[in-house]
Amino acid sequence: MGLRSFFDRIEPHFVKGGKYEKYFPIYEMVESFIYTPKTVTTAAPHARSYVDMKRIMTYVVIATIPCILMALYNTGYQTNLAIAEFGASGWRVWIIETLGIGFNPANPFANMMHGLLYFLPIYIVTLVAGGIFEVVFATVRGHEVNEGFLVSSMLYALIVPATTPLWQVALGIIFGVVIGKEVFGGTGKNFLNPALTGRAFLYFAYPAQLSGDSVWVPVDGFTGATALAVSASDGFQELAARGMSWWDSFYGFIPGSMGETSTLACLIGLAFLLFTKIANYRMVVGCMAGMIGFSLLLNWIGSDTNPMFAMPWYWHLVLGGYAFGLVFMVTEPVSGAHTNMGRYIYGALIGFMVVMIRVINPAFPEGMMLAILFGNVFAPLIDHFVVQANIKRRAKRNA
Repeated sequence: MGLRSFFDRIEPHFVKGGKYEKYFPIYEMVESFIYTPKTVTTAAPHARSYVDMKRIMTYVVIATIPCILMALYNTGYQTNLAIAEFGASGWRVWIIETLGIGFNPANPFANMMHGLLYFLPIYIVTLVAGGIFEVVFATVRGHEVNEGFLVSSMLYALIVPATTPLWQVALGIIFGVVIGKEVFGGTGKNFLNPALTGRAFLYFAYPAQLSGDSVWVPVDGFTGATALAVSASDGFQELAARGMSWWDSFYGFIPGSMGETSTLACLIGLAFLLFTKIANYRMVVGCMAGMIGFSLLLNWIGSDTNPMFAMPWYWHLVLGGYAFGLVFMVTEPVSGAHTNMGRYIYGALIGFMVVMIRVINPAFPEGMMLAILFGNVFAPLIDHFVVQANIKRRAKRNA
């Protein structure tokens, strides 16, 4: 009650004509984060709905919780496994030793705490660096600070490797916020996913570190190829010989970007988003159909020189960032298609592209990131042709 009174007391200073009028977006951001916005319609029609932007973004953040928990556990687990073999030093090691937690990969608490020491700095840097530019653009334009950045910052932190230097983390999210969203007018006007735009910038700016050829385990001396890189060179059958079963990949006990390794965690998030109707099932169905259909076609064609042709669809599902991208990026409503038929086509295009990039392009072992950005670019065109087809069909019916 006292906090509500405080906001009501200082509000006149930030509204139009107040002493701090130009800082109203900052005031509104803090107040709406704590309380439901007081904005109401003053003229008919009055549409009432419990779903607003804040609730939608909150649901998406809730859906990422399984991926966050798995990111903490698996990052710590992979790091502790490597430390047991190679040893390690640094401020994180000093904290773990000081707290007496230890580096036993069989200890879930030790894995969670060690993973937290990698995830938390990346997320804090993402939130601060991107948040500053969000506030600056909102203040200059006189717009409110949209809650969408909370989702973008969380997704971005989950798709970067644990080994990413913090200055690169800041550079990537700034690029994603400014070039991927704000230059087009802010949330709701961008045609590219901001988190993926920032990640793509890091990939092209620093390919040696972020190409995905080598595993991202933050221990000096630890080297190895990612599951997709192994599959591209020796075939997916080699994964079992290296101790990576399909179930390990499904549960998420393999090296990779922090939030992308666990297909199970992603599917739990997807179930929540579908239940709350935040995600549109047509995009999911289209993406799965495109991926499965093209994978089966390549399996049937076969190749004597490219072992990726033989990879079945259920391995594509659990490797790399496919599951995470399917759940949190493909279903993102702003940068995707908006017509019902267009959503099927949009999803199928992404599913087709990710397999084509993984199998046919020898330079990039992943593919989901580029496939989604490719789909983002074509989403307006897909909607245009769907609308035009509907117009022609109705015109012909009513001629």
